[in-house]
Amino acid sequence: MDPDLTFHADLAALAWQLDLGADVALGETPVNRYETVADVAPLAPPVPVARPAAAASAPAAAPDHGVAVRVATEAAAQADDLAALRTALAAFEHCDLKRGAKSLVFADGLPGARVMLVGEAPGRDEDQEGRPFVGRAGQLLDRMFAAIGLSRGATDPALALYITNVMVWRPPQNRDPTPDEVAMLLPFLQRHIALADPEVIVVMGNTPLSALLGVKGITRLRGQWAEALGKPVLPMVHPAYLLRNPAAKREAWADLLSLKAHLRMTS
Repeated sequence: MDPDLTFHADLAALAWQLDLGADVALGETPVNRYETVADVAPLAPPVPVARPAAAASAPAAAPDHGVAVRVATEAAAQADDLAALRTALAAFEHCDLKRGAKSLVFADGLPGARVMLVGEAPGRDEDQEGRPFVGRAGQLLDRMFAAIGLSRGATDPALALYITNVMVWRPPQNRDPTPDEVAMLLPFLQRHIALADPEVIVVMGNTPLSALLGVKGITRLRGQWAEALGKPVLPMVHPAYLLRNPAAKREAWADLLSLKAHLRMTS
């Protein structure tokens, strides 16, 4: 290297080489990249690094599913009203969904309404606001039931809706809840229905259909009245499905008319 170069000139030359993409310093002797591992001198053994006690400890075991269901069943049975049930859900620590959710999405509408809607799980908007069905699908749901004279904002039980979900915490990336997650929250849902005591349950989507009726196939079973927990149940597709498949709105309208006729006959 030219001895007349100053320190700053050396630094500028190095910076220029970095700008050109040079990222490896070359040695005086070439490196044979085709040497086998056996031809190369072994590396010195790595120096062991001490780990903090917390990092070295084994990860905590996942909660036992049977224990989770038993705890949920006992906690739900002890709830004497909806406020107590919400408190019991907030204290339930066996569902991992709780750790990633912002809100416990319990219910909306009028307790004691003739019609109770059971959806699948909160989405991003519901998790942010803490109420079920408030996003685009919820706005469509409100318009659907308003067309037959029902509203979550009504104060008359004959005209009101009461709304909840099978899952009270949002699954990550809005994935479907697992069977274990549904099973551990099912006792709370069953108690929720008993305390709200609707005349009719509308299950919207495959998750509540499977949870309450033990079957799947919502597009095949929608509109077919069934019974669960001693109450008539009407399966309907989820409003999110209707947003993706607008042609299915005709069938959803038929289901709404079936619900309206049922309510009129039993009033």
